[in-house]
Amino acid sequence: MTKTAFLRPRTAHLSEPLESLGGLLREWLPRQRWFAGKDRPVTDLSLLSMTELFPGCQHLLVHTGHGPLPGGAPSAGDCYQLLLGVRKHPSPRLGRALIGRVEDGPLAGLTVYDALHDPRSAQRLLDRLRRPGTAGPLRFECDPSLPVPAGLVPRLLDAEQSNSSLVYGDEYILKVFRRIQPGVNPDLEVPGALARQGCRRVPAPVAWYRTTRPFEATLGVLQPFLPNASDGWTLALHALAAGDDFTPQAHELGRATAEVHLALAEAFPAGAPGENGRTAAAMTERLDIAAHCVPALRPFVPGLRAAFAALATCDVGPPAQRIHGDLHLGQVLRAGREWFVIDFEGEPSRPLSERVSTHSPVRDIAGMLRSFDYAARQRRPWRPQWARRCREAYCAGYAAHAGWDPRKKHGLLRAYETDRAVYEVLYEARHRPDWLPVPMAAIERLAVRGD
Repeated sequence: MTKTAFLRPRTAHLSEPLESLGGLLREWLPRQRWFAGKDRPVTDLSLLSMTELFPGCQHLLVHTGHGPLPGGAPSAGDCYQLLLGVRKHPSPRLGRALIGRVEDGPLAGLTVYDALHDPRSAQRLLDRLRRPGTAGPLRFECDPSLPVPAGLVPRLLDAEQSNSSLVYGDEYILKVFRRIQPGVNPDLEVPGALARQGCRRVPAPVAWYRTTRPFEATLGVLQPFLPNASDGWTLALHALAAGDDFTPQAHELGRATAEVHLALAEAFPAGAPGENGRTAAAMTERLDIAAHCVPALRPFVPGLRAAFAALATCDVGPPAQRIHGDLHLGQVLRAGREWFVIDFEGEPSRPLSERVSTHSPVRDIAGMLRSFDYAARQRRPWRPQWARRCREAYCAGYAAHAGWDPRKKHGLLRAYETDRAVYEVLYEARHRPDWLPVPMAAIERLAVRGD
């Protein structure tokens, strides 16, 4: 086998590349911001599919096995999308994109790296998206009414989250999903559906690519980029630093959220009524898992459970529907005087079946209210009055457009805000321990005073 053909897709020999790549990937994957299993060792690594996108760039889906989940439950592991560049003499500019030099096997003497950091590979990936076609199990598709021009210069965004994003010529942004689950990703499904509803608050998909093996799944989505936009988190921090009032922006953001929720209710079927009991049980289960992992949470468990138990007797609120699923200030953009909502993938750590199911719109509202609190705590001394004013303005803006007021659904709002704070505690304990006091302050407030 020649070194230029070492990763040709041959299902019977999928184990061959891992004989030389496995050790490097075991070390490299847990260091990536988007890798979900940081708190558990990689116990198994297997190659699910591989396809040559173009010479020097290979597309891989790899499965990682981990140790047991908290409480001893077995883990099903995760599937990740990798685009690997392979060179004999890599450019020094690749820096942190380097995975390592292979010492033995069919790749001996070659260096592998994350190809998304390579402008040449990023440019060729856009070329694949511009023209519908196939590459092995990969399918490249686009909206023919929205042609993408050639020659757009790519740049990889530094603010890597649970995925990777490439901006092309400040005209388009490509989100490359890293953690792959079977099915249509909601970040393709939802913006497409909202575009058909005429909702202008969400950029419509222009092109996308997916795989048919080993299962059907969305791999990436190209959308218009808003070059002069600022995300809500940055705007809120600037307002805090300058001592400026943010309530007019919060009010308009509430209206924008309501507009998106109404469009979602039109685009997707409504959920079944009477879900509060199952919702409370799911919230309690998540609380128990988080308390097992984060000892600081345990003294507040009884009060938090009471917030969830109250769901059984409180106002059922608006019907369940499709929602954003992970709404916060970092998921909204302001361009000029308009707010736009992005990133409909939901919380990637949760199963896709849950992320595409219906929920109360109060869940999104609670996520944004928690985000105002996060922003207020980024400056010392803490300014709780700033967060309270923003929360009030946001809910008032939402009520003005939606026809119902979230503030009058106190039991629902408390339960969903509590559930969000529990999620934040677990996330911060795993990824940003220095931030743990922020959600813990909310936990104490919600458990003790029930605000």
